[in-house]
Amino acid sequence: MKKILSISIGSPTRDHTTQVEFLGQQCELSRQGTNGDLKKAIQLHKEYDGKVDAFGVGGSEFYLQVGTRRYYFRSIKPIREAIKISKVGDGNRIKPLLAKRAFDALEGHLNKESRTLKGMKGLKTNAVDRYAMAEAMVNAGINATFGDFMFALNLPIAIRSLAQVRLLAAVLLPVITKLPYMWFYPLGAQQEAEPVNKWPKYYGEADVIAGDFLQIRHYMPPDMSGKIIVTNTTTAKNVEMLRERGLNILVTTTPRLEGRSFGTNVMEATLRALVDKPDNEITPADLADVVERIPLKPNIEVLN
Repeated sequence: MKKILSISIGSPTRDHTTQVEFLGQQCELSRQGTNGDLKKAIQLHKEYDGKVDAFGVGGSEFYLQVGTRRYYFRSIKPIREAIKISKVGDGNRIKPLLAKRAFDALEGHLNKESRTLKGMKGLKTNAVDRYAMAEAMVNAGINATFGDFMFALNLPIAIRSLAQVRLLAAVLLPVITKLPYMWFYPLGAQQEAEPVNKWPKYYGEADVIAGDFLQIRHYMPPDMSGKIIVTNTTTAKNVEMLRERGLNILVTTTPRLEGRSFGTNVMEATLRALVDKPDNEITPADLADVVERIPLKPNIEVLN
C-alpha cells in the first residue's frame, strides 16, 4: 500500500484519513494538522521521512508562482530540508492543470443548462496566492476581480487585470516571502473563526467566487444564493454550511473522497508516489499522464 501523509500547519479539526485505489494501487491518504506549530511540522516530517511514500505539504507551500516567476517562502524552507528520503509535493506542480480542468468541467456542466461562464462576473480572493486559478478564470471568459488587497492587506482596492496582479507580486512578494508564513495566511484556530460579512459588494456582484476555501469562507456573507464556488479542500461540514447559505454549485479541483476533497498537495504527493521514478526525475508530463490515466477529475456538486 502506498502511504501518503499530508502534514499541515493548519487546524487539526480538518484531519482525515481514507483509502482509495488508483491505477490498481491501494493508497492511504492521511492529513495531520499541527495547529499553526511550524516546529512541530518540521519534527513530524523528520519522524516520518522514509516511513511514508510521499509527503503532502499542507497549509503552506514552498513557493508562489506568479506568471513565470517563483517566490520562495523563507520560513517553509526548513520543511523541505527536513525531508531526505520520501517524495514530496506542495501542489504547485499540478495546480495549473487541475484549475484548467475544473473550469472546463464547470463550463461543460453549465452548457447542459444552456448557460456559460463567458461574460459572468467573478471574484478571485487572492490571485498571487493561486495565480494559476486566476489565469484559468480569465481564460474561461469570466470578467474577474482580484481581491489581493482586500483579503491579504485588508484594503478596499480591487484589481482588474492579471498584469496588475503580476506587478503587485513583483513589488510585494520578495518582501512578504521573507516574513513568517502566518503573517501571510491564517493558521490553526484562525481557520475555524466564524465568517465575517465583509466586502459584501464584491461577493454580491460575483457569479463565480474562486480561491482557497478558508479565504472565501472568512468573509462570506450569509446569503450565497445562485452563486458558484470553485475551490480546493472542503469537508462535509463546509459543504453543509454552503448548502444552508444557498450556494448553487460547488466545484473542487480535486475529487471528493469519503465526504471531503483533499488539497492539491495531497494529490501531487499521491501522483508522485504512483510514478516509478526518483522524485527529482519526475516531470510535469509524468504527473499529467497519471492525472489522465486515473483520471483525476474535479468534483461538481449542485447544492441548491
